Amino acid sequence: MARQQQETLTGGQGRASRVRGGAISGYTFRVIREQLGHSQESIAEELRVSTDTIAGWESGRRALTSVPVGQMLIHRHRLMRLGASPALLLALERALEADVLLTGALDDVPHEASPLGAWVMQRDLVEVLTWPLNGVAPAPLRALPAPRRARRGPVPDGPELAPGDRARFFSRMRETVDQARDPGLFLLRRQALYLAGYDDAPDTTDWLAAHQDDARPADWLTRWLTARSVAAVAARQGDRDRMDHFIDTTLDGDDAGEAANLAYWAYWIGETPHPQLSDDFITSTPPGAWGGPKLLDHLVRGLTPEHGFFDLNVHSLWALLAIRPALLRTPTEGGRALRQRLPVMLDSRELSRRARRELEGIRYAIRLAEA
Repeated sequence: MARQQQETLTGGQGRASRVRGGAISGYTFRVIREQLGHSQESIAEELRVSTDTIAGWESGRRALTSVPVGQMLIHRHRLMRLGASPALLLALERALEADVLLTGALDDVPHEASPLGAWVMQRDLVEVLTWPLNGVAPAPLRALPAPRRARRGPVPDGPELAPGDRARFFSRMRETVDQARDPGLFLLRRQALYLAGYDDAPDTTDWLAAHQDDARPADWLTRWLTARSVAAVAARQGDRDRMDHFIDTTLDGDDAGEAANLAYWAYWIGETPHPQLSDDFITSTPPGAWGGPKLLDHLVRGLTPEHGFFDLNVHSLWALLAIRPALLRTPTEGGRALRQRLPVMLDSRELSRRARRELEGIRYAIRLAEA
């Protein structure tokens, strides 16, 4: 009887229409189990649930998001004691959030009630949410050692969406962009537009071009965010001209635009950890509120000329070092990588005039730091 009660608490039954709600967290749980070297049977014993419950979580047949919060915390503590890494446990938390967002998009939740517009998303969540959409694993799950135990049969490389669910997700993102016109829904519309850019349908580029510039925002912040979203989605689609236009007209030489850009980057990569409920923080967060080492490392990792965000990364790094020159005097992985890669980048013939000028400025800043 006790075993039956445990399985009722932890099984994550849910409604049949919400089975898909556990795809990302279930696969992340599988990765954690495999990294610990446990079988489904042995981890079930450790967590005091049935093997069928574990199998249901990992397949998405039983959504982990349906497990009561208190019981989920107990499972997390037990996984921690078994040796699960903090990075993977944090990825599991983000995967649970991502499954809630994914389910909200797939179900008929009214646009104004969509959780997608509840707070400004950060990179660690977006990477997990888009994992089943683009097949790119989030940073904590890349380059993990091979599982200690051989897998039984073929296992997908990541969480998967049924073709119908994938099509519905992108259809819902497009509907949201079309219908969330109220100024109070701007954050929802902006984030839906960003996610719609992951669609590999043949008409995506044309659809984005038709919808990116039609909001006609009035205030400075909304215009700035619209311009950045347009540039970011276009860059991911391979159009670098819009990113160049954004840097030239919205950042370069504009103190407010430069400060907003760095504040957005710092929030995006977790330099400022507290979640924000609106985009207003971009104009109200002073540079002194965050240090910059994580942002330095992130921007240096993005210094690959073939990357659509290369020019934005160069410009943002140049602007960051202008207000944080001390970052170059502190030994960091990003600082070492920057010193190694800078000569190679400056030898490239593919650099824009602005990127070359800014990289030369960064090299000069390095010389001053080493003097």
